[in-house]
Amino acid sequence: MRDIRRPKSCFLVAAGALLFWQGTPAGAAPGAAQSHAAACDRGAFRMIVDVGHTAQVPGAKSARGVGEYEFNLHLSKLIVAKLIERGFTNTTLLVTDGRKHKSLVQRVARANKMAPDLFLSVHHDAVPDSFLKKWEFEGKERGYSDRFRGHSIFVSSNNAHFKTSLSFAKFLGHEMKARGLQYTPHYTDKVMGRWRRELIDAETGVYHHDKLIVLKDTHMPAVLLEAGSIINRDEELQMGSPERQLSTSAAVVDAVDAFCAARQPQHLEQARSAVGPARRPSLPPAASAIPASLSHQ
Repeated sequence: MRDIRRPKSCFLVAAGALLFWQGTPAGAAPGAAQSHAAACDRGAFRMIVDVGHTAQVPGAKSARGVGEYEFNLHLSKLIVAKLIERGFTNTTLLVTDGRKHKSLVQRVARANKMAPDLFLSVHHDAVPDSFLKKWEFEGKERGYSDRFRGHSIFVSSNNAHFKTSLSFAKFLGHEMKARGLQYTPHYTDKVMGRWRRELIDAETGVYHHDKLIVLKDTHMPAVLLEAGSIINRDEELQMGSPERQLSTSAAVVDAVDAFCAARQPQHLEQARSAVGPARRPSLPPAASAIPASLSHQ
């Protein structure tokens, strides 16, 4: 992930036109959908799935030279389709066009105007340029790093619904873990420098990231998912596979279902104590080391 780019204009794609890949999501926990059905009014739940980056500014390059935007768009469409299959018919795919900061603000403004119950921004991860090595693929020199792999989930304590955002982020992390998907711990390492983040929840792989506009300026619970590392040569191939995409989309759908159920019959925010002033998290010294079993170095 790079910091969110600064696009030019936004448009919303109605999710109802995205019904495809029918059937039970691969990797879905048996009975998970039914367990939340009675409590969750899926048709009334409003969801935005935001496609990270733009066609003009496609974000990170994969190890084989594919723009992050293509991965984001494909996975986001699948997530929307699976949400609609589950009954979340009030789901919208948010696609951004262009380059400039003004239109990134417009994207957030449109999301705020729609006032959804949940905002999820979909991305795929890379690493700082200093970590890149060179290899040749299809006759061209490409950058790659096999040092780290795995997904990560981000929330902002500057979001007015921070606690509720964190609740969904943990639901999502649990669902990813239940499907055998491991999060990456490398954001806690001091070698990450200015990209270093505080790990809020070591069980589910949820991190603080207070500077991203789509997390801090949205007026609803907001979470950013880095679905995996496309700069890692092996994981890039996995991220492009139907099996991994279906497992990730199934995890998102079950997490949304659990989140929706948790906020019934009244809004989850009202069921919790009032959120206090947002704090600027500091990185704990003890969090800097990556467990040897997860380092993938």
